[in-house]
Amino acid sequence: MTPTKKAADMSVKELARYIDQSVLKPEFTQADIIKYTQEGIDFGCATICINPASLPTVSKMVEGTDTGLCVVCDFPFGLSTTESKVKQAEEYCSQYKIADLDIVANYGQLRSGNLEYVTADIKAVVDVCHKYGTQVKVIIETDALTTEQIVDGTKCAVAAGADFIKSSTGFYTGGEVKGATVEVVKTMMKAGEGKIKVKGSGCIRTQEHFFKLIDMGIDRMGIGYRSTPVVLKK
Repeated sequence: MTPTKKAADMSVKELARYIDQSVLKPEFTQADIIKYTQEGIDFGCATICINPASLPTVSKMVEGTDTGLCVVCDFPFGLSTTESKVKQAEEYCSQYKIADLDIVANYGQLRSGNLEYVTADIKAVVDVCHKYGTQVKVIIETDALTTEQIVDGTKCAVAAGADFIKSSTGFYTGGEVKGATVEVVKTMMKAGEGKIKVKGSGCIRTQEHFFKLIDMGIDRMGIGYRSTPVVLKK
């Protein structure tokens, strides 16, 4: 989106609306999940992004607040069958009021050039989620891709009717981790041609980087629970 003012001139509340607070660590205890969810709610983040097992806990916490529920699906590898992904999305969206579902694209197929497969795989999930009024963000794991493949992945997400294209899971182990660099975000924005929103995630840990992406016109960012207070400090 085109911001109406510079990030440096925004209030903490305005800045927090760009954030999906990430509460995804697999080793988190229930106490950790509750603590970091509440912090995100208190900041006024757009959503709390959680694993499906946290839905019963976090759905109750966000109820009646300005913070929505974001659940990841087939995370972090995206390697389930399409049928399995559909069943996962159906289960989550039918039982909970989910604002956003972040699905991991099969980026191995994307790297293989099998774009029809990638598009169909995403679309099957989009169709289920949209039935429940849930937005879909498609993670393509940009650290595993060339610039051309990032363009292809963004176009697949557009063709599938997804609401957002998203850079990273934050759990990539196959090489150097750069996350949502300025270059990656620019590439997704250009490839999306205004037909899809853009979410940057991964390695957004400084206020300078956070502000830069807002001023570029990014729509949403996935921020780790440790980094939210850092990027929002005034």
